[in-house]
Amino acid sequence: MDTVNTKFKWSEATGEAKYIADRHYEGLLEGRFYRSSCPRGVIKSVEIPELPEGYHLFGADDVPGQNVLPIVEIDWPAFADKEVRYVGQVIYLLVGPNPDVIEQLLQQIKVDYSPLTPAYTIEQSKALIDGAIHSTDNVLDTHALTKGDIDEGFAQAVTIIEETCSTGYQEHIYLETQGCVGYPKDGKVVIEGSMQCPFYVHHCMAVVLGHDHVRAIQCPTGGGFGGKEDYPDVLAGPLAVAVNKLQQPIRIVLERSEDIAFTSKRHPVEFHYKTGIDADGNIVAMDVKFDVNSGAYLSLSGIVLQRSITTVTNVYDIPNVRVEGHAWTTNTVPTGAFRGFGSPQTCFCMETHINHVAKQLGQDPAAFKQRHFLKADSTTMTGAKIFGDLVLDQMYERILEMSDYHTKTALYAFQPEQHENCLGSGKRKGIGLAVFQHGCGFAGDLEDTLVRAKVRLIKLENDDVQILASNTDIGQGLSLTFRKIVAETLNKPLETIHLAVPDTGIVPDSGPTVASRSILIVGYLLEKAAQKLQLNWLEGEKQEIEEVYRKPDYHVWDQNTYQGNAYQATSYGMNVVEVEVDMATGETDIIGAWAMYDIGRAIDEKVFRGQIDGGLVQALGYGSCEKMELNQDGVFAQKTMADYVIPTALDVPTIESGLVDNPYPFGPNGAKGGGELTHNGGAAAFAAAVEAAIGKPLSSIPVTPEKVCQALYASDQSAGKVARGKAQ
Repeated sequence: MDTVNTKFKWSEATGEAKYIADRHYEGLLEGRFYRSSCPRGVIKSVEIPELPEGYHLFGADDVPGQNVLPIVEIDWPAFADKEVRYVGQVIYLLVGPNPDVIEQLLQQIKVDYSPLTPAYTIEQSKALIDGAIHSTDNVLDTHALTKGDIDEGFAQAVTIIEETCSTGYQEHIYLETQGCVGYPKDGKVVIEGSMQCPFYVHHCMAVVLGHDHVRAIQCPTGGGFGGKEDYPDVLAGPLAVAVNKLQQPIRIVLERSEDIAFTSKRHPVEFHYKTGIDADGNIVAMDVKFDVNSGAYLSLSGIVLQRSITTVTNVYDIPNVRVEGHAWTTNTVPTGAFRGFGSPQTCFCMETHINHVAKQLGQDPAAFKQRHFLKADSTTMTGAKIFGDLVLDQMYERILEMSDYHTKTALYAFQPEQHENCLGSGKRKGIGLAVFQHGCGFAGDLEDTLVRAKVRLIKLENDDVQILASNTDIGQGLSLTFRKIVAETLNKPLETIHLAVPDTGIVPDSGPTVASRSILIVGYLLEKAAQKLQLNWLEGEKQEIEEVYRKPDYHVWDQNTYQGNAYQATSYGMNVVEVEVDMATGETDIIGAWAMYDIGRAIDEKVFRGQIDGGLVQALGYGSCEKMELNQDGVFAQKTMADYVIPTALDVPTIESGLVDNPYPFGPNGAKGGGELTHNGGAAAFAAAVEAAIGKPLSSIPVTPEKVCQALYASDQSAGKVARGKAQ
């Protein structure tokens, strides 16, 4: 059994780690995709060049099982057959020994389409031009949920405020692009590669091939952030077909430009709020409608939609709420998993709206937020009681003190106003606060009814212990934290605890590495298994312990009514960001960043510090500079890392952070999940800080210099036109 090097991240740090592009396979062939150049249309005819000896083309007709990628729903074909729904959709896989020859042959393939009018935006999707792309209305999924009595709530309101807030695409920009290798071994088709969820790949191969003689192995993976949850299936399905037929090793590794152009992205979302406030200045009703751009196929959009629905009110106790969300089909790259899984979008829009409500009421946004925090006796959006201790007030006081928030807010309120005729002169500072949460584990009761995670511990004759689980280390540190959980429970040296490489031929299915579930769910199973092993320890004898997930008794969920505990546990966070804005250019410098979290109790604070810094920087990029937009042909205008700008070490100051100790009884050593949480609030805090600096409302991200200037000068020009009109 292969195990991860017990010296944490040593092979990666020294360059010894063998990523998928570094590995040698005897007789290796290369594979490249022929992709659709048409965003929406019917395939009329195809011209295939004569292939030289040793080169092979695979398409829908070669699939021995089902021509589908089983990502939640069966709607995304492994190979496009009769229709195409987006530019870049896989039609063929061309395989051969020489990549240069493959590229030449790909240029000679001709596909003739009967084009239909594409829909790139939600508005275009709703218009149903040339009919529906999906079903009869282009709606891939929809949910609605009500808390309290919305009509009664609005009847109490003396003020009603409406607003639309929106977010755009975000690209993962993991260090290592998507890649995998398939080969035959022991009568099975084996795929190993850069992936988050080996059993997802295993299942995809089995469905496409029509048999279960398959195996998936995770290699060292250079980052994922959700992008290697669903998309490895897009590679694995066609690759499995080719390996099954040729019985030779074949590799597919995407170039960076191909990866940026065609892999899944974060969902663009638009939220519309109608909020009622009573005579005491309290929010008493909120009606929310939102739309999600799913791209060409459902992929994981239904799960993103569900998380957005169940957490729409964020950390606030609003008595009367109605929310309705739709996931729309468009002729764009399918959107999929990305760190936070809908929460960063929901958090940005809700936090921004709450800021604007407070300001319109003449109240301090931070104090207004605190007044509406969930309390111990609150009821969640899905009708559940709060489990465990809420420490929001404690976190709030600590982060305000840490960042000197109130002093700076007061100070910056007295910055000199810009002169009417020289709006762009000088620089102004601002500071912003965001409060947020993240439900840990799969939504509802799916951990119990669908996943049923299983782990195994094997104690060898030399009394070393092997951990068998399918969760993957993609940079977040599981190869250390899993071992620490078992070592500390057994009171054994860390070097005697080994973690098996996630290999579906060896490890049990403990579920995917997603949804902040690895520590909360799988780590807790490992702790329980280690406790059983400790009680039954037999020196010098081989032993095996298995543990299967069972949800805590308090966790109740009704999937039909969406009532109960939407998540087994919830983690909380707060971010404060301080900025300086050049009023002439709109450029923004981040001069301070603070973070406070409740993740129960950290397994390893240094490891989680990496999550804090990385997640917050990624969130700040989402809020400030990571602009990704479609051109008129339905492809992304940003094609390289020169076009798609992400923050560097020069763009972000040292992050000051802290943790509130609030142990959770059903997590290992009291831990909850936290990897996604750290991405949820940074964009909202950044936008709030810029808004405070420029004195103009901002309702969408990224807040680029162009957007800042537009907010400043558009309103200035409007004021000028009004003034001139009066003078005339």
